[in-house]
Amino acid sequence: MGMSVTIAAADERDVEHILKLQYLCYQSEAELYGDYGIEPLTQTLEDLRAELSRGHALVARLGDEVVASVRGELDETGTARIAKLIVHPRMRRHGLGGRLLDAIERRFAEDAASAAKRYRLFTGHRSDGNLRLYRRKGYAAVGSHEVGPRLTLVTLEKAA
Repeated sequence: MGMSVTIAAADERDVEHILKLQYLCYQSEAELYGDYGIEPLTQTLEDLRAELSRGHALVARLGDEVVASVRGELDETGTARIAKLIVHPRMRRHGLGGRLLDAIERRFAEDAASAAKRYRLFTGHRSDGNLRLYRRKGYAAVGSHEVGPRLTLVTLEKAA
């Protein structure tokens, strides 16, 4: 009998698992852009704890294993900034990223204290799979920002 993936709020016991998964998942992005100094690969455990305390964080578990995660926080303009949507490489292409994106949007919509007016996220300009997912989920490009000679971040948004 196979196990099913469950999505729940992340808690303190998940922090190290999220950081390890993040490191694994961002290897392909670092390779794609030729930059292994990107923030997801250099983030410390303390930085991650601080980030998680400021907003919402979700994990997807297969049994006890954290296989995916996403987080976000609301800014002063009512924008829910969604970040670091990660899925374990062996779990990709099964709809888990889309499920997590839907779940974090619902989390912001259901939380009266952090009800968002819009959702915003970003990804690298060469990250075709990410761009396809975000567009399929209703996000549209609203800008871009060159952060280095090989990387331009594309900002995407949709109304809440």
